[in-house]
Amino acid sequence: MADVLSVGVNLEAFAQAISAIQALRSSVSRVFDCLKDGMRNKETLEGREKAFIAHFQDNLQSVNRDLNELERLSNLVGKPSENHPLHNSGLLSLDPVQDKTPLYSQLLQAYKWSNKLQYHAGLASGLLNQQSLKRSANQMGVSAKRRPKAQPTTLVLPPQLLLSACWPCPQASSLHGCNMAAVHPVLTRYVDDVISRIDRMFPEMSIHLSRPNGTSAMLLVTLGKVLKVIVVMRSLFIDRTIVKGYNENVYTEDGKLDIWSKSNYQVFQKVTDHATTALLHYQLPQMPDVVVRSFMTWLRSYIKLFQAPCQRCGKFLQDGLPPTWRDFRTLEAFHDTCRQ
Repeated sequence: MADVLSVGVNLEAFAQAISAIQALRSSVSRVFDCLKDGMRNKETLEGREKAFIAHFQDNLQSVNRDLNELERLSNLVGKPSENHPLHNSGLLSLDPVQDKTPLYSQLLQAYKWSNKLQYHAGLASGLLNQQSLKRSANQMGVSAKRRPKAQPTTLVLPPQLLLSACWPCPQASSLHGCNMAAVHPVLTRYVDDVISRIDRMFPEMSIHLSRPNGTSAMLLVTLGKVLKVIVVMRSLFIDRTIVKGYNENVYTEDGKLDIWSKSNYQVFQKVTDHATTALLHYQLPQMPDVVVRSFMTWLRSYIKLFQAPCQRCGKFLQDGLPPTWRDFRTLEAFHDTCRQ
């Protein structure tokens, strides 16, 4: 490669030209530094002006001297020979319509891309070889057999409720093989009892329960005069929530709860997103009543949505929004950006 570059090029003059470029850039920088600093502190105004003019003239002379040196070296460098050993690829540059079909530049780009692809493939191969993942079909079959099966998410009712529902069934003592059709009324009463107890726990929260689609319950939670929450339940598991403003319409034209449309206000859309996150946080399939009670306790903390300041920055508003995040453990208020 050195022989190829040296054809028609004075390498010594080329290196000196690079040094001359660096010297020219330094001298130009000194000129601008002189203009930036201005007149230095002297005893008299006339002395400051003379010192500034003399310093500025010296810097300009340095620029002129470095520029002349660069022009002299550029004439000594010479031009590279046009006979590069590009072999057959060099014929592509002879295309008369190069602007319309830039094959040569595309070929160089493809060559760079293939080199980069080869480099990253080598890195990936080295990382994969370090892992040494050797699995056969038999080993995967054995591991699949040893893997525990995922337990279905079911509602665990108290045994006394199941026994009262199945009595006087002769299989009630074992609770296996009994008719589960008799359990649905008991399940409905159990859900109603849990919701009514939660409603009595929080006086400032009003919970209206309805079942427009059969056994699944839908809750309309009104938290003071701040907001309303539509809670869609599947048995005693909360499926989804929609938070809207207190004055917003929560019903459709046919009088049913609107479980699909979002709030018209950005603050309640934020609270809806945080409520969905809370549902994922309070997950305890073995005790769904505890999950509902914990979620309602967390939801009750929004009674001071527009009154509580952020616990980190101390401000009531940030980007036009109040602190919409509530900590899952302490129930403290934070802005969405301050909680990070």
